[in-house]
Amino acid sequence: MKRKHRRDGSLVKIHNLIDDAKCFETVRGIRWPDGVRCPRCSSTDVTRYGRDQTQPDRQRYHCKGCGSYFDDLTETIFEGHHQPLRTRILCLYLMGLNLSNLQIAAELGINKDDAQSMTRALRAVVNTKKPPVQLGGEVECDEVYIVAGHKGHPEAVKKKGVKGGEID
Repeated sequence: MKRKHRRDGSLVKIHNLIDDAKCFETVRGIRWPDGVRCPRCSSTDVTRYGRDQTQPDRQRYHCKGCGSYFDDLTETIFEGHHQPLRTRILCLYLMGLNLSNLQIAAELGINKDDAQSMTRALRAVVNTKKPPVQLGGEVECDEVYIVAGHKGHPEAVKKKGVKGGEID
């Protein structure tokens, strides 16, 4: 991945190009396309309950059905990390480009150990949330391996009683 430099020679950091508000808006749109639902009881009787103090774009909610409190990231792959949401989303994107953890750390301007733990955690959650593969309809098999004797050992074939391609 080519790095972009400003005219003064300084590096343009990719995570500064993405807006946290847009990231939270996107997560809400994907997570709740038909309106906010409680992650515990699936109730739609939910009210907004202010914003997070450290991340002002992160909306908090209160469920009137079960009384629980939750926010935009509760029970998602982005929950429970100290990095901003935009950093974690960019990390997923860079992982999709097959960049190494060292390259991801350099692109995001974070410590290599933080990049390592973030990619490990994201991979683990993505793998557990991935639906199992189910085959359906007509399934074809392109290759078949059939053992036809003992390759390289003609004496073993003779002992078995194979004569001219026929078996006794």
